[in-house]
This record gives sequence, structure tokens and C-alpha cells, in this order.
Amino acid sequence: MTVSATGLTKWSGIRYHLYYDSQGPRRDLTEPKDGRRGAGPASGARPRTRIQERNVSAILEAALEEFSRHGFRGSTLDRIAERARLSKPNLLYYFESKEAIHLALLNGLLETWLAPLRALDPAGDPIEEILGYVRRKLEMARTLPRESRLFATEIIQGAPRMLGVIEGPLKDMVDEKAELIRGWADEGHIAAVDPHHLIFSIWATTQHYADFDAQIRAVLEPTGHAHFAEAARFLDHLYRRTLTP
Repeated sequence: MTVSATGLTKWSGIRYHLYYDSQGPRRDLTEPKDGRRGAGPASGARPRTRIQERNVSAILEAALEEFSRHGFRGSTLDRIAERARLSKPNLLYYFESKEAIHLALLNGLLETWLAPLRALDPAGDPIEEILGYVRRKLEMARTLPRESRLFATEIIQGAPRMLGVIEGPLKDMVDEKAELIRGWADEGHIAAVDPHHLIFSIWATTQHYADFDAQIRAVLEPTGHAHFAEAARFLDHLYRRTLTP
């Protein structure tokens, strides 16, 4: 496991917020209702060994694949363990339940999800800042499609495991940046737009390329990720026209 300068942890080529410390998971965003931790290293005081880190990485990678394909209800611990090449008892040594694994992924994903919006700079050029946000969200759709589908599936199901987080940190960040955008509009730097609906529209026009990847590929028949460059040009034109006073 390696940690980048941005504070993100890299597990098997996937980037998450630094959710695990050396002694186990930090439940800074969600907590199981009974407050329990797993029976294995997550509940101990000793740092994880390399093998333990590798096993946690394998479990999270396998779970991401399963949850993004089948959703929470359609995924099983047996399939996650099989994909991770671990026995089910070994998996349960690290995570006490399917929900615990799901929460670990969602916790990390939330911070990754908020980072592009958090990067909006009040001192920057307003139109370029918003267009930069569009580009960052589209790049996330290209590089983190499974994470996008994991989050989308949770929301479609009514956010049963994340509603409190969405009503807290996510809403706070969206409201903060909506006020920034509203201020730019009031000062005449951008056209008069509803800031919340602008943010929602950016989510819709970028995350769509991950969440509906099969549909887009069936219609466009693209080579590799070539359609993302086309989408970037289109979205730049669309939002630049929308935002220019």
C-alpha cells in the first residue's frame, strides 16, 4: 500500500481516501450501528503486516468489482472471497460483514468524490474554475467507472448506508460551493444560473459516461476511451456558452 502526496491511498491501482491507518480503519464518516469492529487486525493495536495489507487490498478490490456490477443486495461474501482468492473465514477476519466492506469503500469514495468540487478556487477565473470542475468530473468518470457505479447504485437504492453522510459532509460542500457560484453570478462574472442545479447538471453530464458506459459504447462504438475527448470538447462548449454573461 502506498500513500500519495494528496493523501490518497492506492489499492491495486484504485485511489481512495486514506481510510485505513496502520492500526485499522478510521470510521470518520460512518459507523456500524453497534459500533463493533471486525475480529481481526482492525480491532487490534498492532500495525498491519504486509500480508494483512495485501489481503485487505484484495478484499476491497474484489468487493468494488462485485458491488459495482451487482449492487449491495446482489453481491455476496462468498463471491467477494472467491474473487479475492481468500477463504470466507479469512475474509471475515478482516471485515465482520458485507456491510463493513461496503462502508469501507463508500467512506473512501466520498472523499474522492468531493475533491473535484472542493478544488473550486474563489480567487480563480469563475468560468475557468467551473470548466475545470467539469473536466475533473469527466476524468473521474473515465478513470474510476466502478467507483462511480458503486456510488450511483447506493443513491438509487435510497442511500440506506450513506444518507447521514450525504446530508452532512456532501451537502455542506455543495452548499458552500453553490454560494461561491451564486456570488460569481451576482457580481456579473458568470451568467445568472441556479448554482445547485448547475452542479447537478455537471454530475449528470459527466458521471453518465461511467454509469451508462454500456449504453454509450453500444451507440457510439468508440475505440478505447476516444469518446471522452469528444465529450470533453462538447461539455466545454456547452458550459462555456451557458456561463458566459
